[in-house]
Amino acid sequence: MHFVERGSGTPVLAVHGWTPDHRLMLGCLEPLFERLPGYRRLYPDLPAMGNSPAPPEIASSDDLLAELDRFVGERIGDEPFLLIGESYGGYLARALARIHRDRVRGLALICPIGTKVEQAERTVPPHETLRTEPDLEADPDFLANADPEFLEMAVVRTPETWRRHRDEVQPGLDAADAEAMARIRRRWVLSCDPEDGPPFERPALILTGRQDSTVGYADQFALLPHYPRATYAVLDVAGHNLQLEQSALFEALVAEWLERAGEP
Repeated sequence: MHFVERGSGTPVLAVHGWTPDHRLMLGCLEPLFERLPGYRRLYPDLPAMGNSPAPPEIASSDDLLAELDRFVGERIGDEPFLLIGESYGGYLARALARIHRDRVRGLALICPIGTKVEQAERTVPPHETLRTEPDLEADPDFLANADPEFLEMAVVRTPETWRRHRDEVQPGLDAADAEAMARIRRRWVLSCDPEDGPPFERPALILTGRQDSTVGYADQFALLPHYPRATYAVLDVAGHNLQLEQSALFEALVAEWLERAGEP
């Protein structure tokens, strides 16, 4: 898999969601990690997304998980590591934490898929746009120029959230291999539930958006019994792009999780 690596120290594997690529995770995490030395950040592109190809034999979420596990073996080896997953990447990260329960020192989930994998089965609120703050002097036409997908998903519509969506999310959406993703999508549910087995007892973080109309926040609450050391947060004025719309809270909560995960 194609990946970008930054820094040195404790390995941190950051897994993006369905359709975007590593730039989503790079954009939301690097501003924080640049202030916190001692972490080696690995940002892969999942197969069929970004610059990672998906040959025909990759045809399910199980196959993506296997590729991610192979990446861990090749790039991290036997070291303990931290694991961060966003949306569908959070689903895979939970499964990877089950496989490497004794090595994952902490698990952070950003707007993850909850207990219901398929969209039609999820408990989600209706979409709302709660904040629109056009800076007329800086960019009077940003709403007119913004991508329709951004406008349909955004809870906070501002020049800054649009800029970050354009730079961090949209490139991955444009690069995705639609044919390969459709093939994988037909076998999207993992054959083994990520929460099968004993609880994950290391520090965890589950971040959800109160207005997230893609994965919601209620199905994630049901995960808590499996993660007894989890902080669970529902952020108001935040949708599925929570990291863009509540960036200060996002960084504060991730920083606190890193501190907990570093404890013996």
